[in-house]
Amino acid sequence: MDVDCIPFKDTGYFSKLICDYLDQKKELDPFYNRFPTPENFKAQLEEKAKNFPQSHRKILVESIQAQYKGIEISEATESNIDDLGKDNTFTVVTGHQLNLFTGPLYFLYKIVSTINLAKKLKENHPANNFVPVYWMATEDHDFDEINFFNLHGKKIRWNKQAKGAVGRLSTEGLDEVFEAFAAELGQYGPVAYLKELFQKAYLEHDTLTGATRYLANALFAAYGLVIVDGDDPELKKLLVPFVEKDIFEQTAFQEVSKTITALTEVSQEYTVQVNPREINYFYLKDGMRERIVERNGKYHVINTHIDFTPEALKEELHAHPERFSPNVVCRPLYQEVILPNLCYIGGGGELAYWLEFKSYFDALGVTFPMLMLRNSVLIITDKQSEKVEKMDLQVAHLFLKQHSLINKKIRDISNIDIDFTPQKKLLEEQFKQLYLLAEQTDESFLGAVKAQEVKQKKGLDHLEKRLLKAQKRKLEDHVVRLTKLQNELFPNRSLQERQLNFSEMYLEMGDAFVPMLMDSLDPFCAEFIVLKH
Repeated sequence: MDVDCIPFKDTGYFSKLICDYLDQKKELDPFYNRFPTPENFKAQLEEKAKNFPQSHRKILVESIQAQYKGIEISEATESNIDDLGKDNTFTVVTGHQLNLFTGPLYFLYKIVSTINLAKKLKENHPANNFVPVYWMATEDHDFDEINFFNLHGKKIRWNKQAKGAVGRLSTEGLDEVFEAFAAELGQYGPVAYLKELFQKAYLEHDTLTGATRYLANALFAAYGLVIVDGDDPELKKLLVPFVEKDIFEQTAFQEVSKTITALTEVSQEYTVQVNPREINYFYLKDGMRERIVERNGKYHVINTHIDFTPEALKEELHAHPERFSPNVVCRPLYQEVILPNLCYIGGGGELAYWLEFKSYFDALGVTFPMLMLRNSVLIITDKQSEKVEKMDLQVAHLFLKQHSLINKKIRDISNIDIDFTPQKKLLEEQFKQLYLLAEQTDESFLGAVKAQEVKQKKGLDHLEKRLLKAQKRKLEDHVVRLTKLQNELFPNRSLQERQLNFSEMYLEMGDAFVPMLMDSLDPFCAEFIVLKH
């Protein structure tokens, strides 16, 4: 497996904020705790150990064990869950939505980055344990973002009317999705395994949470991955004091708003990823997840007839913390409150909104985690790599926008000056001598010279047109082959990892696919990775 790397800022797919963060621009220092270099983890570990309540560990372990009840888990995962009860154990976390059958490829890259970081930390700090965690976004309610995946350029979609937290959705109706998936898989490659994986995950579990936990566990249990569902009454009890701070004191709104202002003062090119609300919690019941807002001294659940006085809302929070669901601003805080976490691994958009939260964490006395950009990957076959070489390109060129790529290639290969004006001038000079000679003979010879000049000029005109036509054909061939290759590697003119599902790669590589990723991806590699197989 050949591995090449391209600087993120050279790909054109990452924001100025993320590129500046990776370059560790001094102006961004106030917005994060420590940059995720190997040498910085020791101080992060010491800070988290000092600030993390040890009483949370017992609750954490018991909750996770309850969530895994009835699921066959590996020794590595079981050992990691037990280790979370020890004060020398820390986590590294990634989070993701409950996309159908993992959704886009980068779901796997997130988890592989997390597992590999835990491995490297263990090598550097052998006295400690490091547990890779996948936090399932079970309380999200954006069903349209997760109800499909792409295979062979076709969208496999789960058509369902959905309300409330997606993790609680029934898997009823996914048998039809399975039939469409099976039909698209065809007959070759490890089809049987993929069918069985889908069936066991989605047709043998009642909820989307259960299905996703089974799927992630099946793919990564051998590496000790621990899967956490935050939609848990016991875990949410630990969040209660912070929910009160948000609802009754608007701490998140005040602090994050100030940080957004400060970030935009650093650069107007920084895009605000999330805007805080005065209250950043939803009221959650089966089939319902609606925002809580303050109206005339009372707290109202929008799109319902539910109202609370301040006292009644506090009573409800303490009696039923599971009914309070954090939004995108407070979910990161929830994670850091219940986990002995050192680092969050996410994509560029995720890290951009995490950079808005540090002062909010500081105000609440919660250690802000290190922020690591997940590995991004382009997988290219040997055959595709040969095409790149034959076209005298570099893989980095394929990251250009298509019109820019075509223009570059045309400029590179159009080194023929398709203009015969110099040849025509030379011909005219030659015929001047013939005219002088003809003037010394009779007029009939002068006419013959004139006719020959016209004939040869027409010949040059004809050759010029033929050459132009041939060059156009040559360029067209290059353009067609070039655009076809780029479209293969960048489907829908987007990154491969954002479009393809893992099943497409699994059909090609089978059981070697995940181990190949584990062996090839380095979480400390701050560049876009190109894997050639």
